[in-house]
Amino acid sequence: MRGQDPWTSKDPLGEALHFLRMTGAFYARSELSEPWGFAMPEMEDCLWFHVVTSGRCRLEVSGAPARYLVPGEFALVPHGLGHTLSSDEESGHTVPIVYDLPHDYVSDRYAIIRHGGGGSATTLVCGAVRLDHPSAVQLIRSLPPLIVVESAPAPHLSWMHSTLGLVADEAKYLRPGGEAVITRLSDILVIQALRSWIETDPAAKLGWLGALADPAVGPALALIHRNPDTPWTVASLAAEVAMSRSAFSARFTAMVGESPMRYLARWRMRSAQDTLRSGDMTVAELAKRSGYRSEAAFARAFKRVLGVSPGSVRTRADTAASA
Repeated sequence: MRGQDPWTSKDPLGEALHFLRMTGAFYARSELSEPWGFAMPEMEDCLWFHVVTSGRCRLEVSGAPARYLVPGEFALVPHGLGHTLSSDEESGHTVPIVYDLPHDYVSDRYAIIRHGGGGSATTLVCGAVRLDHPSAVQLIRSLPPLIVVESAPAPHLSWMHSTLGLVADEAKYLRPGGEAVITRLSDILVIQALRSWIETDPAAKLGWLGALADPAVGPALALIHRNPDTPWTVASLAAEVAMSRSAFSARFTAMVGESPMRYLARWRMRSAQDTLRSGDMTVAELAKRSGYRSEAAFARAFKRVLGVSPGSVRTRADTAASA
């Protein structure tokens, strides 16, 4: 095998977590009194999280059983699905969208929400973070509709529970710089919740996540992720992991759900999409780097895989940067 980054070959799953580059879309501290309820809207390529710092709330997400959250628990809605938060089942039947409630904006991305009927109090910290890197998007697609890290003490979660305490403290007093502290702690909590689920849930041993942990397919995936523009073939990837071409192809397809070359093509275009969003390259420069003979050929392949043109992705990125 050629010389590899040892970290890449030994921990492909850790590398996928390394690429969880999160951009805060919205954070809020909600001061609520029973009866209360509101709905979080669907947000594409985002995940929602919720931390109860006092009181309790009922969380209902399509595809998962409704449940109550209490202080010390961390809830993650990974797929950006719309969902409902309320004081009880009856209050969650007909609720306003959170954006329709009065907001006291501390900054353009952090607000304080006060809502309810004057009864028992509950305080929440909620947030939506956007994930752009293709590795992050692939990881999120492998997750269930709801992940909850419970408050029951466990040695591997003690650090996370301490972090939840820091979030609660910052949300209560909102000292200077508190918004930045909550934002950064929230990013850490999201990654920690994902790690906890991956380590404890049998579903994490299946599909793409299970493939990352496989001693042969995992290193091959890491090579594709790190070096998508390398002219990989099934034979060259098989050689890297010391397998025959046919055995490697069969094992990769069975675990990942698609052939190595199809996965590589899709990953290349997602990586290209991420680069275009960042504004670091023009479409022509990216086509050349990706090994295409012409910009038109690259554009056709891009649209075939992702359903949109590279020019439209770059235009939206430029518009967002100008805004």
